[in-house]
Amino acid sequence: MLPGLRTTHDWGSEADLRHVESLRATAARRPVALSHAVLEVLAYAVDEAREGSTTRVHVVLHPDGSVEVADDGRGTDTRLDATGTPVVKPVMATPDLRFFDAAEPPLLDDGLPRRGMSTVTSVCTWLVHHNRRVEGGWSRRYEHGAPVGPPVVVPLDPELGTGTSVRFRPDPALVVGALDVTTASALVAAAPVEVVVSARS
Repeated sequence: MLPGLRTTHDWGSEADLRHVESLRATAARRPVALSHAVLEVLAYAVDEAREGSTTRVHVVLHPDGSVEVADDGRGTDTRLDATGTPVVKPVMATPDLRFFDAAEPPLLDDGLPRRGMSTVTSVCTWLVHHNRRVEGGWSRRYEHGAPVGPPVVVPLDPELGTGTSVRFRPDPALVVGALDVTTASALVAAAPVEVVVSARS
């Protein structure tokens, strides 16, 4: 990791498990709406769109109950440590410093405050983060909010180009609600970027 580097997240640790467990405990008392979890993930693609690097987002509803949010942006910020090893910004399992403890965080389109990606990772049985950048591609799996093994190098597909994909399966004990193409399309209709919703069979 990169101790001392703080951007939107603290790069000193790949996961803050105390933070994750706190989020899981909170969700056990007050479950998270699936619609809000999708908006939390989509918000990062919207950030990229506002910076001009993302033009299209695809939300996929999979038959196993998982949801995938994929964009064509530049990929998640990745830097090199002292040994030259790529380090992907720890967005999935550490607090987003902009929002998590903010007195007045921005509101998402459901009227609820934005708290960051870790609030989604922590309430999923599993989540897979695919990161495709010009300098390389990586994939990492999380289970119940914690990373499982190191990042896996993924060869870049020229047809896909750069971008980020987050696929997650909500924990039914911590997440409530359901989405279909109609309700998901209505949920993301106000996003300032093209969002296509589809369902796999």
